[in-house]
Amino acid sequence: MESRDVLADAYNRIRELVHVAAYAIGAEDLAYRPEPGANSIAWLVWHLTRIQDDHVSEIAGLEQAWVGEGWAPRLGMDPDPARTGQGDGPNEVAAISPKTPNDLLAYHDAVADRTRRYLATVDEDELDRIIDTAYDPPVSVGVRLVSVISDNIQHAGQARYLRGIVDRLR
Repeated sequence: MESRDVLADAYNRIRELVHVAAYAIGAEDLAYRPEPGANSIAWLVWHLTRIQDDHVSEIAGLEQAWVGEGWAPRLGMDPDPARTGQGDGPNEVAAISPKTPNDLLAYHDAVADRTRRYLATVDEDELDRIIDTAYDPPVSVGVRLVSVISDNIQHAGQARYLRGIVDRLR
């Protein structure tokens, strides 16, 4: 098995978790937060998708789908490419409140498809390419891709956990 196939499998698992967490639920359930400072399913899915879009687009040399494909206005948000949810507080979390999961899942699927297409081009030299020298050791494409997987799996798991809570409350 090639490294790109292992990475593609991991990113596909993220997509599956996202769909299990957010599929076919209403606005109230998407926005549910077990306490005022907690994240919602909507915010978690949006944030993990923004991180994947931001990081993989940078690696691949592409404009983010958030901006270039018009996802920000479809989700009623500003197309600021720097806004990924990092550092968001309770007010920003509450502001992510789509009426249905459709556009949110469509945005995730669009980003996942872009990631899949990029990964199909990846070889060992690409995985070793240094993209950030601000760290010691410098960060390679492979390390950044694994970092995104780690972040995304954690947030997708949190969203799935919240979905379980929501399903039991209803």
